[in-house]
Amino acid sequence: MKLTFLIPPCYDNKQPAERSAGCTRIVYPMINIYELTAAATLREAGHEVDYRDFVSDGQEPEAFDRFLSRDLSDAYLIWSVNLSLDSDLKAVEHIRMFHRDTPVILMGPAPTYYMHRALYDSHTYLVRGEPELTLLELTDCLSRRERPIDVKGVTFVGPGNKRVSNPPRPLNMDLDSLPFPARDLLKGRQYHNPKLKTGPYTTMFTSRNCPFHCIFCVPSSLTFAREIEYHKEHPGVKPKIGFRSLESVEKEVDMLAAEGYKAIGFMDDNFIWNEERTSGICRIMRKHGIIWGCQARADAITEPIAKMLGESGCRYVDIGIESFDPEILEYVKKGITRDDIYRAVSLLKKYGVPVKLNVLIGSSPLETRETVLQTLREAKKLDVDQVMFNIVSPFPGTEYYEICKKNGWIKGGEYKPTDVQRESILNLPQISAEEMEHLLYRNNLSFFLSPRFIWRQLLRFRRPSEFIASAKALKIKLFH
Repeated sequence: MKLTFLIPPCYDNKQPAERSAGCTRIVYPMINIYELTAAATLREAGHEVDYRDFVSDGQEPEAFDRFLSRDLSDAYLIWSVNLSLDSDLKAVEHIRMFHRDTPVILMGPAPTYYMHRALYDSHTYLVRGEPELTLLELTDCLSRRERPIDVKGVTFVGPGNKRVSNPPRPLNMDLDSLPFPARDLLKGRQYHNPKLKTGPYTTMFTSRNCPFHCIFCVPSSLTFAREIEYHKEHPGVKPKIGFRSLESVEKEVDMLAAEGYKAIGFMDDNFIWNEERTSGICRIMRKHGIIWGCQARADAITEPIAKMLGESGCRYVDIGIESFDPEILEYVKKGITRDDIYRAVSLLKKYGVPVKLNVLIGSSPLETRETVLQTLREAKKLDVDQVMFNIVSPFPGTEYYEICKKNGWIKGGEYKPTDVQRESILNLPQISAEEMEHLLYRNNLSFFLSPRFIWRQLLRFRRPSEFIASAKALKIKLFH
């Protein structure tokens, strides 16, 4: 079959949704490594696979229609997140103008949760949870013009125009069996990460999921889909963590180095698990001199780990702290203390590893104007490389959603997709949505336009193009 992955143009007159993390609109283009892994899986099975990114290519809906009018794909596939779902369904409407019966496959967190909305018609198929193995079986059925009645993890329209949701698919714990992402489908598009400031840049993952129980957390679009699906048969239980072997990780890094990549962002929900595994990955990164960054918990940073990171070219560690208030940290089940944050930052700075703190405003009903301002003061006092402020969104499927809905804190009574970098739909007992938005904007201006931040960043750029790309991203974040 000829299978075409689509990132359709945006139909809602807003900044397009970012589909990898899945909870914001695009500040700078990011590679959806999960989608490219699915594409590689289908190509390895013998399908002809294409990839059309109308957003990164800056193409309008008219260009999408022209493409559809002459394209002869056997199926179209779209990775859909909550923020993109309405626009994606509009894209399906346009597909139907030219291809009435061609299968359209939606995957990702939006079709996993919003099955009733995402099932556009009888030729639409929803792949829930992890996509790779389900896609293999589904496309095999479609190639034989059969209904996927026995394919786990699929929702479709069955007899009598009734929705059929097959049972969830067991988790794939053998991540080494997956092919490396089909980065060649990006066709020379250049990506960058403002925290790494060099390229060519790409992303990788070495594990899937996170075992911790933060009540609000949606670490990535794949994890969100994975957790929603897993909870259908295991309510209240976190999915098991899947790991790639160090041999598999090394093979992929070797390949990327040979292809000329100079920077890698690891997209693991939680990258640092123990000293032994971290040491192995740091050895791999030292071998090629590739600079890199990752996400980690504050309580995972030991002195040996901080030293390994500093010696292996790690140029950022993203640490989710949410707040410095002890009661808030306890309420959200963060599992860390204020002292853990201070210790982690101190160790990373000691070994020259830049730190980015991620703060989530409104993650607890205990949040007040003063707790937000105190977090900003403490973050500035720590003198880290970056502080990223976002506003919590009560994502359906999380514990915080149930708490907020039960207490009537959601504006309008029900969740609607929002950009956590700009908007709030929560009126909490001691702080309103409008005040959280005001504090978000104020805190971002205070940090990102400070002379210290600007000077520190300028010293790290190697070429003008890197500075221009980062300046554009900052402009979108603060003023778009």
